[in-house]
This record gives sequence, structure tokens and C-alpha cells, in this order.
Amino acid sequence: MDIRQLQVLRELGELGSVKAVAETLMVTPSAVSQQLMLLQRSVKVPLTRKDGRTLVLTEAGEVLAGAGAAVVAAMAQARAAIDAFQEAPDASVTVSGFHSAGQALFAPLARALSGEGQPRVRFTDEDVAQQDFPALTARHDLVLAHRMEHSPPWPRDRVAVIELTREPLDVALPAGHPLASHEELTAADVAGEPWVTSRPGYSPDDVLTAVAALASTPLEIVHRINDYSTVAALVADGGVLGLLPRYTSRAALGQSLPEGIVLRPLQGLDTRRCIDLLARPEALERRSVRRVAEAFREVMGALVG
Repeated sequence: MDIRQLQVLRELGELGSVKAVAETLMVTPSAVSQQLMLLQRSVKVPLTRKDGRTLVLTEAGEVLAGAGAAVVAAMAQARAAIDAFQEAPDASVTVSGFHSAGQALFAPLARALSGEGQPRVRFTDEDVAQQDFPALTARHDLVLAHRMEHSPPWPRDRVAVIELTREPLDVALPAGHPLASHEELTAADVAGEPWVTSRPGYSPDDVLTAVAALASTPLEIVHRINDYSTVAALVADGGVLGLLPRYTSRAALGQSLPEGIVLRPLQGLDTRRCIDLLARPEALERRSVRRVAEAFREVMGALVG
């Protein structure tokens, strides 16, 4: 039995005829009869009987119709509760973000949403390889994710994608390095240098793989570090070059580059990484989740601007 069948049985008890039930529910009499037949198949005792030309409930039918009314009322309450939850502007929203973007965006986002009636945001940081970001939407309402622009796209058949920005990764080098005098650099310029980069599967390493391919030479990878402040410290020490995100690394580096470091754009290949919000489509049905996504756009716009 299902709730539609119970509703039909209840209305038959209240209205007294199949025709009246059909008119009330705006269906055909045959549809009403079919629902009653399906319900009858699920129980062992007769639920209706003929009284002349009229179909009426048996005693068992009246008992089930009464129980069905309670079920219908409970379902209505459940629908009202979920509607209120989806429309509540101050409901809790869980957000996962990778480290460098979290350092740059979480604090200003919390300030932007600190007023009365704003969503209650719960942050966590999970820095995973690109292909693992979509799976995080099973545990979090919004997932702040990154991927290189030339890499496989997000699986839009499984997750909704809210695009925030396209962030270039620039070459970080000591201010006294001979290449620091260049306004921009090419793969050929930097291919012979020692490097600090990320672990495989993360944006900086993807860029260096492209640099090696474009220069037709393997690169010397000295260190593999995912923390940008550590990368900057190693570059400042003068032994290696690195890659730093143009916008989001500012938070990790105290809003400015350490003394003795300069950034130069890398020409001839696409170094931009996509920074996006991922969510399951049903999460975006909630008003509070949409508000947090809107705030992310505002905060990212201010950071890039």
C-alpha cells in the first residue's frame, strides 16, 4: 500500500462514492477504482462492499481509512518540515575547502555571513587530488575545489558546479635570480632550474608537467611541498623556483610576498586553475546553501579585484 491509495480509501469513507472521490481528487473514476483494487491486493480482508449501486467501506476498511488519515497528516507535516528547512535562511551549511583557498576565503566569508538571519557556516579543510573533490559532496553541502583548466571537467551529471574564478599560477623566484629581470617567462627559460612543487595530482605539479612537455626536457624536482608558505620560504632561500597562485596565496603569505621573492607570469601555456564550488543538486534547493554560494562569489570577486 502507498499513501495515494490510503488517501483514496479515506476519501471514499468521507464522500461515499467513487464519483465524488474522483471529482475531489481531479482524476477519473476508473483511476479511483484502480487505486482501490491495488490497495485491496495488499491486505487479506475486504475493504469495500457494494451497498446497492454504491461502494462503501467495510469495518476493516474504516479502520484502515482512519489509520490512513493519520499517515496522510504525518506526510503533510513532513512536507511542511522539509519545506521550512529548505527555505530557512539561517540553517547550518557545511563547507569543505582546500587549504590555500580556505586560508584566503574562509575568514572573509565568515565576516560576510556574521549578521542576524545569515546561514550558520561550518568549515573544514580537505585538500585532495582533483579527481577526489566530487566525492566530498556526499559529506558537505558545498565543496571548494580546484582543477587545471585543461584537465577533465567536473562530472556535471553528478554534481552542480558554481564557477568562482580562473586563477593563474605564477613562477616564484628569488629577487636576485637572473630571470627576475624578465617581465614574463617561458618554458624554455625555466626548464633548466631546480624546483619545489606539489605532490602529484595537484595544480602546481600539473603545470610543471606541461612545462617539461613544452620544453622537451625533464625537470629537476628537488622538493614536493603542498603548503604555499613553505614553498615561498624555500624560494626565498634562493635554491629553487616554485609556483604560487596569483590570488589565494596572499593569505598564506601574510597578504604580501616574503622579502626577496618576485612573481612572473609563465607564457606559452595555460597555467590557470579553475576554482569552483561543487554541490549535489539537492543541496542547492536550500536557501541557506544558495546564500553561502552567493557570498563565496562576492568574497572571491573582492579578492581577485
